[in-house]
Amino acid sequence: MHDDLMAKASAWLAEDPDQETRDELAKLIDAGDVEELSARFSGTLQFGTAGLRGELGAGPLRMNRSVVIRAAAGLAAYLKKQGHTDGVVVIGYDARHKSADFARDTAAVMTGAGLRAAVLPRPLPTPVLAFAIRHLGAVAGVEVTASHNPPRDNGYKVYLGDGSQIVPPADAEIAAEIDAIASLHDVPRPDAGWETLDDAVLEAYLARTDAVLAAGSPRTARTVYTAMHGVGKDVLLAAFARAGFPEPVLVAEQADPDPDFPTVAFPNPEEPGAMDLAFAQARTTDPDLVIANDPDADRCAVAVRDGGDWRMLRGDEVGALLAAHLVRRGARGTFAESIVSSSLLGRIAEKAGLPYEETLTGFKWIARVDGLRYGYEEALGYCVDPEGVRDKDGITAALLITELASVLKEEGRTLLDLLDDLAVEHGLHATDQLSVRVQDLSLIADAMRRLREQPPTELAGLPIVRAEDLTRGTEKLPPTDGLRYTLDGARVIVRPSGTEPKLKCYLEVVVPVSAHAGLPAARARATELLTAVKRDLSAAAGI
Repeated sequence: MHDDLMAKASAWLAEDPDQETRDELAKLIDAGDVEELSARFSGTLQFGTAGLRGELGAGPLRMNRSVVIRAAAGLAAYLKKQGHTDGVVVIGYDARHKSADFARDTAAVMTGAGLRAAVLPRPLPTPVLAFAIRHLGAVAGVEVTASHNPPRDNGYKVYLGDGSQIVPPADAEIAAEIDAIASLHDVPRPDAGWETLDDAVLEAYLARTDAVLAAGSPRTARTVYTAMHGVGKDVLLAAFARAGFPEPVLVAEQADPDPDFPTVAFPNPEEPGAMDLAFAQARTTDPDLVIANDPDADRCAVAVRDGGDWRMLRGDEVGALLAAHLVRRGARGTFAESIVSSSLLGRIAEKAGLPYEETLTGFKWIARVDGLRYGYEEALGYCVDPEGVRDKDGITAALLITELASVLKEEGRTLLDLLDDLAVEHGLHATDQLSVRVQDLSLIADAMRRLREQPPTELAGLPIVRAEDLTRGTEKLPPTDGLRYTLDGARVIVRPSGTEPKLKCYLEVVVPVSAHAGLPAARARATELLTAVKRDLSAAAGI
């Protein structure tokens, strides 16, 4: 085993084009560090529907130039087999460590394979890349980003020519092409020949952001904004200026790109503490709302004053607010969301006489819904301009929620007032998550197996009226590793995360409310139910 491991590592070292990872690997080989080498060479990073994502470092189980060159070569081979022999592949990247290198390697590989590569001019939000694919009529797009993962990670997201992320079977077909590459020496990588785009694509994207707002709508809401050390600031400020909103007050410590994300443990607005600096800024400037993007600006978080302090709205709350706003503006078309998002969207769509669809988790599925007008996912992802960006877009979502806040402000109301109205109209839909991060992935498999073999019959005293194993698929959903429990007045979905070592459980309870006076009691009941569902589910799953 030891000799085999050293041979694998030495063969990798001989091909590695990056001096930094070569030095790192050479040290491990010289030290005979079997444990660390095993952690890097006991398999390969799997290319799936999220593309690739992993920790930076040398070896096939890390993100590095060798892995990226193979991924790009596999994608190029796949595109050529699909008949796209001279199509354009657009490449975007964020400001993480190695992102620019990975983008340049991808451009070189595409050029060497006879495709035309076009690279965005600098680190820009992921939605600009998703827009560029459709705008330029490209056959595919690549975004180098690890979104809101920790600083040591990077990733590689692949889109096809419709501008949405890959879904099966394309992921498996690309993975097979990647596996077929014997040696990096077989992959031509010229030093030039690709195009670096100018700002025309960004200008076209910004021109489209105007279209998400209603002509002549109020633009008075004042905001505090954090880019969370990512790439959102310049594009968001430009979009807000074009729209005529007051200039957002920046959270200065987090405004500019920094791949080390020094002020946050996890650069994800949903993580505890990530919004602390934004709230501190809001306490001094007293805006109407706080807006945050994640580092690649495809997600949007919203916080509001609630009583004496600031509170972040859940993704499901923002999802419902944007839906209600679009309905009020007379939007037509299909409203869609993933199965882990709140069922309130379905109620809003039904009342407005609009078609409604549920999809598997991920915008790669939501974006494919026929006639899509609006789609959202509880993890702070919103698609408010599907013709322009077939993916979640934290910039246009920020514009739309600020327009809604402005409309309500003119009426002397707030986002929380509208949420109260929706609860009275459709029932109080309260959601929560039970999320367990593990070091040992087998714990997730054990929990899923336990729930399958001994499914609970009730949670929080509510009988389970339907239990579905989603690996079998349903009438409307393709198979996925997950379980769905429908209860009398509640819903639970359990699934392993696709991008992190987590087991995720999505909980929703619906409490009827007949009038605004009944809201405090309904909220108390919802909190009590969610707490009890969490407790009983943890026990049933053994986590």
